[in-house]
Amino acid sequence: MTATTPTSNRDTATPGGTPALVVVAHGSRDPRALSTVRALLDRVRTLRPALPVRLGHIELNEPLLPDTLAALGGGEAVLVPLLLGRGYHVKRDIPDMAAASPARTRVAAPLGPHPLLVDALQARLTEAGWPTRPAPDHAVVLASAGSRDPESRADTSRTAALLAARLGVPVVPAYASAATPTVPDAVRALTARGRRRIALASCFTAPGRFATQCTAAAPWIASAPLGTHPAMARLLLHRYDETLMTDGAMKRRALATP
Repeated sequence: MTATTPTSNRDTATPGGTPALVVVAHGSRDPRALSTVRALLDRVRTLRPALPVRLGHIELNEPLLPDTLAALGGGEAVLVPLLLGRGYHVKRDIPDMAAASPARTRVAAPLGPHPLLVDALQARLTEAGWPTRPAPDHAVVLASAGSRDPESRADTSRTAALLAARLGVPVVPAYASAATPTVPDAVRALTARGRRRIALASCFTAPGRFATQCTAAAPWIASAPLGTHPAMARLLLHRYDETLMTDGAMKRRALATP
């Protein structure tokens, strides 16, 4: 396959050069999502100007991931999912697209669970009015998209546990689709436990239908999607670095094996 010539040196990965960071977003019909993701990538580029940074979508928006990978030709890339847990897209869609491309690729872990993700969640809650010292009747519903994959739900539950430890209040995961409880069900469960001030933490990377739907069900304050928070940019770079370091360690062990 003939490689498409990239138009920007900032986004170029050449064979033998620095592996490109390809941020893999889901895609959305909401135009705010694409502008948010592009702004997040600009923040990543500001943090590491010499790193080639590209964007590819699984569906709905251009550039689609196969087109982004085709443009790399035989270059190297680390694909970092702009997704918050394991699931079908991370386990199947992204690896399958990577395997079909001419580029030499490695797929990083999703962004969650991780303390940097919790940093962004906490900051967004604070912006929405979450108090520095929450009262005994405070609690949080962590709203996410949802998945039928039990590992995805386990990742969301782990993120909820990390956020609960950070805030010092109960945090219950809830889902917009494909899993239970829903946000209204989680709110009712917390209310039954005597929690009267229940905030909604929006565990979405960008605005969209699910984020809007969950926010509408919030009984009190609701945080904005994670968006371009600086911790999200740092987390994308962390997953990129982590993948390269892990790959390097595996190669060193292989060379050391008699």
